[in-house]
Amino acid sequence: MNIVLIVATLCILSGLNAGQENAKSARPLKVPLAKSDRSGVPADPVLVGAGDIASCDDLAGAEATAKLIENVPGTVFAVGDLAYPDGSDADFKNCYAPTWGRFRDRTRPVPGNHEYHSDGASAYDRYFGLGAGDPHHGYYSYDLGAWHILALNSECADVGGCTADSPQGRWLQQDLNSHPAACTLAYFHKPLFSSGAKHGNDPEMKPFWDMLYHAGADVVIGGHDHDYERFAPQDPNGHADSAHGIREFVVGSGGKNSHRTFGQAKPNSEIRNADTFGVLKITLHLASYDWEFIPQAGKTFRDSGHGTCP
Repeated sequence: MNIVLIVATLCILSGLNAGQENAKSARPLKVPLAKSDRSGVPADPVLVGAGDIASCDDLAGAEATAKLIENVPGTVFAVGDLAYPDGSDADFKNCYAPTWGRFRDRTRPVPGNHEYHSDGASAYDRYFGLGAGDPHHGYYSYDLGAWHILALNSECADVGGCTADSPQGRWLQQDLNSHPAACTLAYFHKPLFSSGAKHGNDPEMKPFWDMLYHAGADVVIGGHDHDYERFAPQDPNGHADSAHGIREFVVGSGGKNSHRTFGQAKPNSEIRNADTFGVLKITLHLASYDWEFIPQAGKTFRDSGHGTCP
């Protein structure tokens, strides 16, 4: 079957003040989607991306993963630490723009800790504009097919906290209450669970997980550790939960030139790799999803599978 590309315009809604959820639309998102030339029915939507991407002292990794994304139509998620070392205007112009910047019109990013090296992530906000949500917060939500997507800000000290009673926490709970979708996915830079030796688990993210878990969320994606790791569905306390748990992916494999080692594997960790740049592709079906880790050219590590929305 031949595949042709169409361009879909998707309006992304950004969270503004706490209690004023989805009050302002972001700029239109131009997403090339695969469509069958036989049936004319668009394929299910795709999210593709990673975190920890463009390092100004060596762009080879970011260019390798950018070439992968060129072949994957869909919405690009960029899960923090996008332009090293400091997320400055120069870092975005000279390092991110020539690589992953080729997909800026279809990218929905979140900031990482390196973005906040530059005056409250101001260069990140200038580069992405409303495509990154309201610049005062760096968190927002949108719908993609049957799925509700939450782009959250894990830099808690810079956004008034990540607890349930923080501005972001109150916004998140209201957003979840307002969007009781059958399938929900969230992404933010720092993962609650990680076997990475450099950073590992980040307990500040547990309030996010508590709210997402009780709302029936299905998938969480993070980065921060420069590796790839997939966990079995689990609850916010790290207990396996095949019926209602959230599956987490750590995808800090976007191109930053410092592969790192793992420590002792955390409970429920199913697969790990620390020597391959690559991107995660998630195809979003009506009540399920498929995942595929796509490695840089010349590497053989892969991971794929299927999950359902309980």
